[in-house]
Amino acid sequence: MQPPTSAIVGLSKSLFRSPGHIVLWISLSLQAPMFAQSSSAEKESWPQFRGNPALTGVAKSTLPSQLKVQWTFEAGEAIESSAAISDGTVYVGSQAGELLAIDLRSGRLRWKYKASEAIGESSPCVSNGIVYIGDLSGVFHAVDVQTGKALWTFKTASEIKSSPVVVGDRVLIGSYDESLYCLMARTGTEVWRFRINGPVHCTVGVAGDIAYISGCDEVFRAIRISDGKEVFQVSSEAYTGASPALQGTHAYFGTFSNEVLGVSLEKKQVVWRYENKQRQFPFYSSAALAQGRVILGGRDKQVHCLDAISGKAIWTFATQAKVDSSAAVSGSRVYIGSNDGRFYVLDIEKGAKLWEFEAGAPLSASPAIGEGRVVIGSQDGRLYCFG
Repeated sequence: MQPPTSAIVGLSKSLFRSPGHIVLWISLSLQAPMFAQSSSAEKESWPQFRGNPALTGVAKSTLPSQLKVQWTFEAGEAIESSAAISDGTVYVGSQAGELLAIDLRSGRLRWKYKASEAIGESSPCVSNGIVYIGDLSGVFHAVDVQTGKALWTFKTASEIKSSPVVVGDRVLIGSYDESLYCLMARTGTEVWRFRINGPVHCTVGVAGDIAYISGCDEVFRAIRISDGKEVFQVSSEAYTGASPALQGTHAYFGTFSNEVLGVSLEKKQVVWRYENKQRQFPFYSSAALAQGRVILGGRDKQVHCLDAISGKAIWTFATQAKVDSSAAVSGSRVYIGSNDGRFYVLDIEKGAKLWEFEAGAPLSASPAIGEGRVVIGSQDGRLYCFG
């Protein structure tokens, strides 16, 4: 809490009684902005899909043990895009073809930006005063976070469902034209493009100078960001819609062949495969990685928690519909939506349900956790904020 103005005035008069006090006053005055900047820098954001370039789905921010709805926002059309949270603002795309900037505390609209067409699963990425997103006409947009005005656009040859990732002065984005693009983040100038043998649906996972693609062409690839050259590839033997989550020397992702794969980046091979033998359904949800566990939803209507080393099941949690939403983790809790219209909070240790919220419409988007709040959109166009 800041002191009232009268108290500051009184303090200033007392400090100015001697030259020494003047020096002290100047010292305190110089320190105050530094404290403010430090506080601002410590805000716990969720600036992109899955929270970070490694796509681990783990939040820096903590949440209350008991969640309450803080606000809802009516976007007008379905929200498949997962939100980004940065500097007190929520950014999310909608099927109405709009990128929305919403105040995190109040739920009030700050601005809306009209894309070329509907925004599907492409989720915003916020970096250095710019928010990036792709739309279903294949246009990639860079928008000023303050004004909501376009800074530049880049046209690909097909729809964009991938989410952007910023690495240094570059931004990476995949397209259904079967290419991964590397663009200059400030200008949109193409640096390179890498072509695969199918749509680039996933968001790339990044570790160091390497971008990893779990491709729709049944190949997991490592591509050098500096020059766009392939470093290695591993056959996944399956069409893949999920994005690769990276931790240490391993990558993890689910496939449409009803498996979850653990890939060694050192050995350049699949080291384990998991499948639910009782229910053979695809995995579309991207994995969260926390506490040595791989956590993801399945189209078998369950949330799965696997051991990251062995790939063995630790627990499963049953919902009433497929789970395409990707889990977010904060502390010892897992947050995930389901197409049964419920938002679940689960205990990471045993998978026990701690809380649920009935949204009444499918939740295929993934939760974003930042600055003490969790945000998720629904298929009926409502954006929910809990805290």
